[in-house]
Amino acid sequence: MFSRRFEPSHNMSFTKGHRLNRSSSSFSKDSGVSKRRHESRRRPGTSSNAGASQSNFDNAAISPIVTLIVGQEQRIFAAHEHILASSPFFSHVLQNQMMDSQTKKISLPDEEPEIFSSVLEYLYKGDYYPRLVHNKKRNSWELEQSDEQNGAPEATIYHHSVDGELLKDTVIYCAAEKYGLEELKRVALRKQGLQSGIQASTILSSARYAYANTPDTDSKLRAHYLALIIRSRSTFKKSGTMQLEMFNGGTQLFFDLFVALCNHVDDMSAASPRTPRSGRGF
Repeated sequence: MFSRRFEPSHNMSFTKGHRLNRSSSSFSKDSGVSKRRHESRRRPGTSSNAGASQSNFDNAAISPIVTLIVGQEQRIFAAHEHILASSPFFSHVLQNQMMDSQTKKISLPDEEPEIFSSVLEYLYKGDYYPRLVHNKKRNSWELEQSDEQNGAPEATIYHHSVDGELLKDTVIYCAAEKYGLEELKRVALRKQGLQSGIQASTILSSARYAYANTPDTDSKLRAHYLALIIRSRSTFKKSGTMQLEMFNGGTQLFFDLFVALCNHVDDMSAASPRTPRSGRGF
């Protein structure tokens, strides 16, 4: 149950006409292997964690290769065993031989290939595309800008479990929760706070996904969505999707939202000077 007050930490805005297409990118061969190749969109030296994974490369040269079969389309990825073992989830799988020991294959049928591509990129490079870049003039973090040929990076992906669009960084956060990668969770949350122009319906579906794929003890991603909805309440008040969601109800999300709204109103009331009232109160 959500009872802790929170402070809004990021900005996100909404526009009704904004649509994003499905992404088809996959992880490049230089750090993890996918049988579907794409042109590299990454620039060296821009990541906030640029040197975080150098030791991984040093040890990977003598590490066996593990094949990973990902998603409903059974996309093939490959990674060094040493790299995968930095994740508690994969370390457990590898140590307990919960895979095909002859060929070193791990099956991840419920994972989205694009999400796993980003996780694998993080394991090798300490970040994933688009990378976080520090703006020295503003002393703030920004998302790496694409070149004109590739266009702006997509904020959403198609996810088979909801048959629709979800915020990519939310899905990566939940994958990081599953794989035990705490720093990746922090990176994904910071990047999500930099996104804008997302439809209210996508925000709600992503919030539901976040609640379904994080533990009740999660105090970061869930609070992020509650703060975001409250901060953008003028938009959600007019949202037919929100009205339908509230009508259907039945999820922890909406009770937490109710508690958060009450806390928000209480804080505003406490900050406002009280006006003396005549007569007796109730």
